[in-house]
Amino acid sequence: MPDYMFLLESRLSPEQRAALERVQELARSEDLNVYLTGGAVRDLISGQPIRDLDFTVEGQPARVVRELEKGGARIVWESERLRHYEIIFAGDADGSISAARDDVYDRPGAKPETRFSSIMEDLRRRDFSINAIAISLNVQSRGLLLDPTNGLADLERQEVRTLSIHSFTNQPVRLLRILRYCARMGFKMESRTQEWFDLAMERGLVERIEGAEAGQEVRALSREDNPVPVLKQWEARGLLATIHPQLQRRKPDYESLNKLARVRANFLAGGIRVRPHAAVTHYVLGRLTSREALATLRHLEFRAAEMDAIAHLIPEAQKVLKALKGKATSTPRDAYSYIASVPPEVLAFIEVEMPHPRALAKVRNYMQKWRPMRLALPAGELDALGIPRGPKFDKILEQLFELQLRGKARAPEDRTKALRQLAGIKEEPVKKVEKPHKKKEGAADESVAAALKHREKPAHAEAAPAHAPAPAKAPGKPAAKGTASKHKARPAKKSRGK
Repeated sequence: MPDYMFLLESRLSPEQRAALERVQELARSEDLNVYLTGGAVRDLISGQPIRDLDFTVEGQPARVVRELEKGGARIVWESERLRHYEIIFAGDADGSISAARDDVYDRPGAKPETRFSSIMEDLRRRDFSINAIAISLNVQSRGLLLDPTNGLADLERQEVRTLSIHSFTNQPVRLLRILRYCARMGFKMESRTQEWFDLAMERGLVERIEGAEAGQEVRALSREDNPVPVLKQWEARGLLATIHPQLQRRKPDYESLNKLARVRANFLAGGIRVRPHAAVTHYVLGRLTSREALATLRHLEFRAAEMDAIAHLIPEAQKVLKALKGKATSTPRDAYSYIASVPPEVLAFIEVEMPHPRALAKVRNYMQKWRPMRLALPAGELDALGIPRGPKFDKILEQLFELQLRGKARAPEDRTKALRQLAGIKEEPVKKVEKPHKKKEGAADESVAAALKHREKPAHAEAAPAHAPAPAKAPGKPAAKGTASKHKARPAKKSRGK
């Protein structure tokens, strides 16, 4: 049996892992059972990137959500009726928290009555089996996989299967949703699900999709790596008309959406996450008139803040582009500070819609050089120098960063020296190594003379026999002429006074 907690923790980003631990801690403090559910578990098991952390609690999640807000989380959307909260956790991780519930229908297609329930009932009322899987995060059963509808088998078969014959009748928006999952994951519909899908299309259930439900699907497009395959699936089935009747004929701006997907991937490779909600919606509705686009956003029940972001996307991008081309961002320090203050979505939109060489060069320097340099500032080395964390600590790191932006203090030894200077720490005095004293020239001459004298002693010992008389020669033939002088011993020189 797989260790799902180990698998989960090894696949999560540090920000997602921190969010997971915080939700577990708060749920325990509120005495709530909490489970990781839906897309996070599906993506974990299927090997897809884990986009969102969806938590389900057995009980009221409001107090957990409020505590998360105190820690820096932001609520993007909430429904008090459903006790559902879409959240951006502290650290910039996306997710949601909702209460376990069951939907009870008086008849197929009627408005459901919502009852709060156990986790098993919650999983069984969901749309598709691949979304009806959960992992327990509770102390007594941590890591236990809950799969009451056999969604694991469908993941292995790469199929999307509905959980009821009335699935599309009860919620026609699932016609859009199932095509989105098929396009994203490369799955096909399970055979009976395909039959029920075709039957729902024949019965015209598309016309019963409510604007708010279609709006949720349009929002979900911005969380796709590339929304184009999803939109083309909708177009092939005639479902773009659920957004606006003219969109099926005029079509979204597929070319710009593909460019945006590539730019978004480049930003992510540089460690910057782009949430292109306004940009994606702009390109989806881009070929409608301004009046038609505004009417569509109202029909989809977009919030005022969302509509404002879409309406001001182009003016905001033009303002940022002007600053990037001007003198206000002429130095690396000024350019870094300005770009860091601009929402990544606007920077990505500029690269797609208004590519200016000088502006793009600054953005690329920010992503590839300046930001990595800022993230690599040696806080640990400053700790080791004994500087306590606080305003002075931060100021020293910022001063070092400014030096590095000017091309200084980048080598390790230069960086350490700069840190000590900025911290006001004096350099440790270098210990002088004592060199051996040189002997005077006279002393050197005496030592050489003594060495030569020592070497001459064996020579005198060998020359001593030269003073002894030569041995008598045996009588014989007289030596040849010239030979006597050759063998005649030379008289030793009288030694002079030493």
